[in-house]
Amino acid sequence: MNIPTKFWNAVTTAFILLVVFLAVASIKELKSISYVGANPSMTNTINVSGTGDAVAIPDIATFSFSVTETAKTVALAQAAMTTKVNAAMKAVKDGGVADKDIQTTSYSINPHYEYQNSVCTTYSCPPSKSVLTGYDVSESVQVKIRDLAKAGTLFTTIGGLGVQNVNGLTFSVDNPDSVNAEARAEAISKAQSKANELAKQLGVSLVRIVSFSENNNRPSPMVYGLGVMKADSTASNQAIAPEIATGEQKITDTVDITYEIR
Repeated sequence: MNIPTKFWNAVTTAFILLVVFLAVASIKELKSISYVGANPSMTNTINVSGTGDAVAIPDIATFSFSVTETAKTVALAQAAMTTKVNAAMKAVKDGGVADKDIQTTSYSINPHYEYQNSVCTTYSCPPSKSVLTGYDVSESVQVKIRDLAKAGTLFTTIGGLGVQNVNGLTFSVDNPDSVNAEARAEAISKAQSKANELAKQLGVSLVRIVSFSENNNRPSPMVYGLGVMKADSTASNQAIAPEIATGEQKITDTVDITYEIR
């Protein structure tokens, strides 16, 4: 049986059209794969920002002290240094500071040299030289005070124990995250209010948040110098306890929020 040529032409045309259709659909599907899981940029968006402040009252004071002793032998220098450091640590603990808030930050032993001029004679003059005369032993201790009412008395007590250096007094907040959260909450609230007002004026609706960023300004701990504590000659040479003023710190948080609108 002969099949008409027209029939074969129709079948061939249909097959070609099917192949073309499948090819176009495949290309379209492959292009769409690149967008799977992607977040295409939103064209209908608004961006708002807000700034919030929070005031923190420092509740921790941190300072350090160090002792350095020099002697002809390491053992003698260690003994002298250890006596003074132990006395200072005892005073700190007696002042209510917990063991966890006392930390030795450095301990060193170094040779001690002295520069000696040579003795010249009529015939020669040997060069001057550094001569080993002993050893320096040093220890530095960092202390954290949580009861600031006792800080002044503690500084005075340590100053009278032969400690050479008491320095690096800084004030900070023990739990800064709570203060940061307060500033952030205010910043977000201001940004949300601004977004709602702007959407109302533009006659659009807020759909969802598509981006969020935060810039937190955390102040550095406030540093104060500890000078030499003067004795009061009218009070049996007892040193005057310094008055400790902690002041306050302001933390600022700025947020940027982008909303999709429709």
